[in-house]
Amino acid sequence: MHRPLLTLLLAAATTIVPVALMAQQPPAAADALRNLVSQPAKHTAFTFDKDMISGFLNDQTEAGRRVAAELSSITFETFHYHEPAFYTPEGMSAVYAAYNAAGWKHLVDQRATAAQSASPDHPLTDLWLHFHGTDIDNVTVLIRAAHEMSLVEVSGALRPLDLVHLGGKFGIPKVDPGAVMVPAPPGR
Repeated sequence: MHRPLLTLLLAAATTIVPVALMAQQPPAAADALRNLVSQPAKHTAFTFDKDMISGFLNDQTEAGRRVAAELSSITFETFHYHEPAFYTPEGMSAVYAAYNAAGWKHLVDQRATAAQSASPDHPLTDLWLHFHGTDIDNVTVLIRAAHEMSLVEVSGALRPLDLVHLGGKFGIPKVDPGAVMVPAPPGR
């Protein structure tokens, strides 16, 4: 692992970040995500605060420094399952409803069938964006796989193009050029 990234991860794991600096998830989303899978999980989580983000992106491009200046926090949560996970359709509906009720815009990978969504044979990605005017103020990425679920939450004032600069950093996935991403149907 790259030495500065390892140092940053260790610092993040031992730092307590004030709740006000963390990405703002809709209130009902946390409960819905906890009830998404019927089996227990090994859970790990950490948050990069504004100073940590700036330190990591400071030596990058000018666009990267601008993005770093606008970010408040990036939170990572990972859930590891001993057995292949079954993501209950009711649980996914509750997650969709929580974000939709809070005004978030949802993008989904349309290659997934209902059966694949419940028991994925490859990682499935859901992306939610919350806008403040034309800027994005919160992003949530949910990646579901057979033995692991990851949740990445980004908080700050971002332009849509800024997400391209964050792809591949902090564990945020790059956009898959083969994916067909379209807005979710109303109510999802």
